Amino acid sequence: MAKATETAYTPRLKALYDTTVKKELQTELGLTNVHQVPKLEKIVVSVGLGKNKDDKRHYEVVKNTLTKITGQAPIDRMAKKSIAGFKIRAGMNRIGISVTLRGAQMYEFMDRFVNVAMPRIRDFHGVGAKAFDKGGNYNVGINDQSIFPELTFEETQVIHGLQVTFVIANEDKAHSRALLEKFGVPFEKEGGRR
Repeated sequence: MAKATETAYTPRLKALYDTTVKKELQTELGLTNVHQVPKLEKIVVSVGLGKNKDDKRHYEVVKNTLTKITGQAPIDRMAKKSIAGFKIRAGMNRIGISVTLRGAQMYEFMDRFVNVAMPRIRDFHGVGAKAFDKGGNYNVGINDQSIFPELTFEETQVIHGLQVTFVIANEDKAHSRALLEKFGVPFEKEGGRR
């Protein structure tokens, strides 16, 4: 019986990274070893439920949003410690929901997020350059989920925000920014506008 020859699908950004971006970054950043080149490890999309943590309708809307925009089932996040001001006890269930994307799904989500969703943000002038954490990971906060074309008008009636975290293996923040710029992430110019 003959085997059917199937070509494995490679996302556009993954192919771009492997063929072009990796070599360009190694030269531009003056890295001696190809393994020092910054690499996108995973993308975490999360939503904190806040004061709506007991509202089942809000929970279902958030869960539906994350499922539709990532193509993966989200998981509930529990409280790790008690915070009296927010009326949260350690171990309390469902204070947030998140999805962790890796591999092909990660690159597909990034492509849609940067090239389709971001341009739909009202009065968008680029993302802030100060949202890098100590490890060089980058965080983007979105106020309104309606920028994602996967969602219908009815699914955006209950408005909620979400956070997208790009986890990057890198040497420092400048290397992370260089990688994100190669993937097309539009950063604000110094002074606030692109």
